[in-house]
Amino acid sequence: MYQPLECFTKSWIFKRNDPKIESEDLENIRLFSEQRAGQIWRDYISDEQIHPDHFTDYDWMKKVSAQAPKPKVQWEKIWDSEQSSLPDELVEHFASWGDDTSVYFCCNNELVFELTWGVFKRTWKAFLFLDNGPVLVGKKKKQAAQFHSNGWVNLLFRES
Repeated sequence: MYQPLECFTKSWIFKRNDPKIESEDLENIRLFSEQRAGQIWRDYISDEQIHPDHFTDYDWMKKVSAQAPKPKVQWEKIWDSEQSSLPDELVEHFASWGDDTSVYFCCNNELVFELTWGVFKRTWKAFLFLDNGPVLVGKKKKQAAQFHSNGWVNLLFRES
């Protein structure tokens, strides 16, 4: 179900000194096998498209009904700053999630990470080296977010 993080070609993002990821957090970042990643992708993201670049208006995250009241938030300015916490709007959007909520950081149908919300909040800067459209979803949760390389994140609600 999982494979070592070293199997990920960009595993260096988790081993940098800036941002530094503590060893106990690193141990809780799991990389799914391609098969399991594909299943999570189909269940939570899309059973039609294999990569965020291919999303269409038929995919849930592109629908108007999936947009949060304030649908776009700038993440890059805080990412570039000394501030370590997520942008406030993101924290507010996911306010109902406990630190132990299982989350999936979904880059494409073969690359999905599993971790807890608490670990993501502490390590988000490393994950956003992968900013080409990944979708963050919570297990059995409605709230979601899609990060874009233009420095913006779309705050979303998944359909049932």
